[in-house]
Amino acid sequence: MGDDRDTVAGIAQLYLGNILYALELAALGLDEQNKSVDAAFYRGIAKKLAEARGRETKRS
Repeated sequence: MGDDRDTVAGIAQLYLGNILYALELAALGLDEQNKSVDAAFYRGIAKKLAEARGRETKRS
């Protein structure tokens, strides 16, 4: 990870799996509360993060 390990991007990259898991837990909780629009919002964030990571991995 180099010099960016103490940046937001570096920390987010290091803990991406945990962040994605937490976003899905939030979405599941919102689904249980019948707040599907809110759940979709959090799943959308997770999707964008996962896709960005996939693009980074392909370039490496």
